[in-house]
Amino acid sequence: MHPALNIIIKAARRASQIINRASLDLGHLQVTTKRQSDFVTEVDKAAEAAIIEVLRDAYPEYGILAEESGLTAGQASGGEYQWIIDPLDGTTNFIHGFPQYAISIALAHRGQITQSVVYDTVRNEMFTASKGGGAFLNDRRIRVSKCLRLEDALIGTGFPYRVYDHINAYLAIFKDLAKKTSGMRRPGAASLDLAYVACGRFDGFWEFGLSPWDIAGGALLITEAGGLIGDLAGNETYLQSGNVVAGNPKIFAQLLQVIDSHRTPALMA
Repeated sequence: MHPALNIIIKAARRASQIINRASLDLGHLQVTTKRQSDFVTEVDKAAEAAIIEVLRDAYPEYGILAEESGLTAGQASGGEYQWIIDPLDGTTNFIHGFPQYAISIALAHRGQITQSVVYDTVRNEMFTASKGGGAFLNDRRIRVSKCLRLEDALIGTGFPYRVYDHINAYLAIFKDLAKKTSGMRRPGAASLDLAYVACGRFDGFWEFGLSPWDIAGGALLITEAGGLIGDLAGNETYLQSGNVVAGNPKIFAQLLQVIDSHRTPALMA
């Protein structure tokens, strides 16, 4: 296992202790609204601080992009590296006691994700990946599904709260896919949705308006598990646009075909 991946796992487990303790007493959580349907708690902040402490102890020169504390540039010797951190993906689920949330941590080198972890603290499921080294769930190798036809596929998605001006395009795609798939699910934690694509629980996934920390950890899992991930045109700019389509190779292509028929001039990425 790559040394950086070991450090990421250590950081995720440290943060999970904070999250799991807090989950036992949700009634005393202090919740702040950042914008509509986007919340932050003291748990998010404490978990992020714990993650950053572990990562900085091991690699003090690396840059950081974290959901709560933002961007910290790397030092000269580590300027090509950046940690991308979501300390609690699925905060809305967490504060309601809905057990679908995760920690996502990735390491990028020159903009390319090379190591990643998505940790489901409720189920103790640790998804890990190293570029060129495969994807794993609790040390067991995982692969994307073998589903061949969209009509047989189970697809994950997420509602575009952050880009509500695209809601009409989203609903048109949702309606079309509802007729053309076996089913769609909206669990509410994008990093876990992507991990589920990697291990074959979902055959595909699509969403608009995500942030880099929602995507980075799961993206490497998918590609290392034999799947594909791209923006709405199938290109590699999904971390920049926040628009994501993912799946096994067959379902990925079919999802893009459906989505392309509904793309508007304002939604071209």
